Amino acid sequence: MRPASAGAQPGRRVAVLGGGVAGLTAAHELAERGFQVTVYERRAIGGKARSIPVPGTGSGGRPDLPGEHGFRFFPGFYQHIPDTMRRIPFAGNPDGVWNNLLAVPEARFARRDGDDFRTLPLGPRARTEPTPEAFLETVGAAISTSLKLPAPEALWFANRLLVFNTSSDARRLGQWEGMAWHDFVGAHRRSHEFRALLSRALTSIMVAAKEDVASVRTIGTMGEQFLGNPFEVGNDGALDRVLNGPTNAAWIDPWTERLRALGVEFALGAEVRGLEVRDRRIAGARIVDAAGARTVEADYFVVALPAEIARTLWSPAVLELQPELASMDRLFVDWMTGIQFYLRTPSDISRGHTAYIDAPWSLTSISQNQHWSRKLPQYGDGTVRDCLSVDISDWNTPGVLYGKTAKECSPDEIAREVWAQMRQHLDDNGESLRDADLHSWFLDPGITWNAAQGRNTNADPLLINTAGSWEYRPESHGAIENLFLAGDYVRTNVDLATMEGANESARTAVNALLDVAGSNAARCRMFEMYRAVELEPLRQIDADRYATGQPNLFDRAV
Repeated sequence: MRPASAGAQPGRRVAVLGGGVAGLTAAHELAERGFQVTVYERRAIGGKARSIPVPGTGSGGRPDLPGEHGFRFFPGFYQHIPDTMRRIPFAGNPDGVWNNLLAVPEARFARRDGDDFRTLPLGPRARTEPTPEAFLETVGAAISTSLKLPAPEALWFANRLLVFNTSSDARRLGQWEGMAWHDFVGAHRRSHEFRALLSRALTSIMVAAKEDVASVRTIGTMGEQFLGNPFEVGNDGALDRVLNGPTNAAWIDPWTERLRALGVEFALGAEVRGLEVRDRRIAGARIVDAAGARTVEADYFVVALPAEIARTLWSPAVLELQPELASMDRLFVDWMTGIQFYLRTPSDISRGHTAYIDAPWSLTSISQNQHWSRKLPQYGDGTVRDCLSVDISDWNTPGVLYGKTAKECSPDEIAREVWAQMRQHLDDNGESLRDADLHSWFLDPGITWNAAQGRNTNADPLLINTAGSWEYRPESHGAIENLFLAGDYVRTNVDLATMEGANESARTAVNALLDVAGSNAARCRMFEMYRAVELEPLRQIDADRYATGQPNLFDRAV
């Protein structure tokens, strides 16, 4: 339900610094509550979530081919993002933009020189009572069958999931937050298949994290959601969902239109350079735009910039009032970026996402034309029949063609390398990506090649959750009364650098702002992460065991 607008009132001016998902969410929630909002964005509305037209590719009245930073993925356990989508009108859709989400029917895990396997969605009828015994048997059997792992290793992994699912909040934060996932699952003592599928793939490919640094708490929480989602418990919809068109057309443009209708103003080309502090408050934000340098004044400031940008704003004056923000310098960012291959023939690799398990660059792809309502021949020069959108999750491992990391490859070398790694996974199954079918490719323009240095730079790195990093992540509001933080680095329940985390953090920031403003408007709705209620008695037992220094009831030596 939408909160009633209170009407714009004096003293309710909000400057939202950053126009990505966090900034748009904050603007949306505030505008619905009668605040006067201006969004300041340096490049383009939507941030990393936007789609990007490929310049100069349209002809004959057709728009440019759609590119993107990386394909969009909306797992069913996302709840904050879908709630926002339902409040964005879209012609012909009873639930607005939310109706543009489609469930994909399968996921494919492609192996190099090995058998591929596919997973199909489960439903509520597949649900069993999650007693410890049933949990181990059901999950272990499913893993062993679908991933073709030996039963002992599948049962071992099921045990690790059971340990986490029955861990209390105190243990999750006090013990599992400080341990790397790789160590928790004992990957170094397991088979190559175990390491490839259940240690590396689940982190770098599925949730854009790294097995040797990501905390058990972060990956375990995601595993908890993935386990509950297929049974349609505590979620918004199907486990794997995508948009039915380019992100801007299906989501970002309608969202921007809705915000303008609510009175939100956008200042594009505005780069935030600093914050001015006066009387223990933020007095203004220094920006540079086409007109030059100026200072923006407002009653409240929501910093909705990425972590690596936001922390450059923490001047000595800011840190004097809110010293905990200095810990953000210890947050780690790395690269996860997309490349699109436009094909002259349709691709039948998979009806959903494909993970290339043995690819050194941790690749994941999806063939988009099959899911889009407006088909690709209506874009570009009319000859493109499909778009294979690929996410590159590992930029630090040498590839198979040039022996260089992605960071050391030119754009053309990146395209050739990704194409080769995918072909290695598909050719041994009687399929092929044919060079003759390749129309063109498009690499995220945030990647910039420096030929003199032989390296790339990335304007859009991704926050990587590392073990123990919760300590360095700030709350959405601190000692500076009119300063609020929104972004996927802020502490959230989802605890992962995602669109969902950005949306959740913005809602938390807005609720804090409403408290400071003394507003009587309804607070933003907040959603809880899924946990099997049947295991709650075991979590209560674990709380007592943790308090007395004992291990989890089901934890056994690695």
